[in-house]
Amino acid sequence: MAGPRLLHCSLLQCPTLVATSFLLLIFLVSPLQGAKNAPKHPTTLCDIHDHLEHDHGFSSGRHDLRVFHVFSPCSPFRPTTPWEDSILDMQNKDVARIWFLSSLVAGKSVVPIAWGRQQAVLHTPTYIIKAKVGTPPKTLFMAMDTSNDAAWIPCSGCVGCSSSVLLSTKSTTFKALGCSSSQCLRVQGHTCDGGACTFNTTYGSSTLAFNLSQDTLKLAADPIPGYTFACIQKATGGSVPPQGLLGLGRGPLSLLSQTESLYKSTFSYCLPNFRSLNFSGSLRLGPVGQPLRIKSTPLLTNPRRSSLYYVNLIGVRVGRKVVDIPPAALAFNPSTGAGTIFDSGTVFTRLVRPVYEAVRNEFQKQVGKAIVTSLGGFDTCYTEPIVAPAVTFMFPGLNMTLPPDNLLIHSTVGSTSCLAMAASPDNLNSVLNVIASMQQQNFRVLFDLHNSRLGVARQLCT
Repeated sequence: MAGPRLLHCSLLQCPTLVATSFLLLIFLVSPLQGAKNAPKHPTTLCDIHDHLEHDHGFSSGRHDLRVFHVFSPCSPFRPTTPWEDSILDMQNKDVARIWFLSSLVAGKSVVPIAWGRQQAVLHTPTYIIKAKVGTPPKTLFMAMDTSNDAAWIPCSGCVGCSSSVLLSTKSTTFKALGCSSSQCLRVQGHTCDGGACTFNTTYGSSTLAFNLSQDTLKLAADPIPGYTFACIQKATGGSVPPQGLLGLGRGPLSLLSQTESLYKSTFSYCLPNFRSLNFSGSLRLGPVGQPLRIKSTPLLTNPRRSSLYYVNLIGVRVGRKVVDIPPAALAFNPSTGAGTIFDSGTVFTRLVRPVYEAVRNEFQKQVGKAIVTSLGGFDTCYTEPIVAPAVTFMFPGLNMTLPPDNLLIHSTVGSTSCLAMAASPDNLNSVLNVIASMQQQNFRVLFDLHNSRLGVARQLCT
């Protein structure tokens, strides 16, 4: 096990660490006994971060939220097995996610709210944030999804939902939207049930029924009144969603569109490493506190699927060699949806087969004579220690070189390690290259719609 990591930083460079330490110090030295009228003090590390986040904006900016992965001690969805033992399960769910993303780009109609989009996210909310909804507020752990627009939230009286629901019948700020509302007109396939805007969807073994609604959404210290979302009324089957999702796409009912005056169409996140179980990353909303000297590449727009964050992947370097890849396999094509996107909901990067095979072959070549095996859908695995060459995704204006923790997965049984990316499934004619969450770990990824750019910078996400 690795020893403790020392952080060499000043007060200005590590505000999160300093603020957390300061609050912890106050907690340890405060005279708690006998103070019957004193406010409740945080008692765990999760409580301490909650106090910082919701009362003080978490750290260096007022609009910061913690981001933690499903294996975090603060996550209510934490599995009982280590994440390494769940790798094959996560990869199988990635296949469903790629199906979902491919269905978005394959369609010919623009659907502002595609209610089938949640299929893969509902099964595994890989990265989650804590939000408060309603008056009085209900705390929910919501999946963070950059490829989805609308938020969905389980509401009071929901049949088949978990016990964590928005108490919509008791919220004084809750409002059900009618069929004549402008928001309802953006929902494809909606129906009018007693004047309410309703719609249904099926995914996996489940069927969901929604009402389009509004309520106050609070993110960190920011109350957002009248936030429009899908209120889940009924869920049947074995794939019932947990506590909802927050859509961070760039469509008309996404968080960015509904809070343009507050957050100026800008956000960034830093996703923590799966192995850093005691730490969390951050979701930073708005331009304040964003890196000033971050390298960036232009965002591309697909009019048919305007929610997705397309960028121009122009090459991949393995070690010092730029891999020979057919230009058509990397080209952005709005007509077919082909191209490269950044996505927070996919765990392992998926590349179209010509791109993946070129990268994989060069990786194996540079590793040398080590015996190559497979593990599930990973076809480049080794049962002995290897020296892995660096892999760099090349974009106009920036190169994204993956650190070792983002490049290889390691099994807890034996010494097997695998290249943590794969080709698109054989039975899916995918045209998308997806830069996934594991490859984004410990990077600050900036989505700046105002300047139509995506930025990437290395950062320790704690």
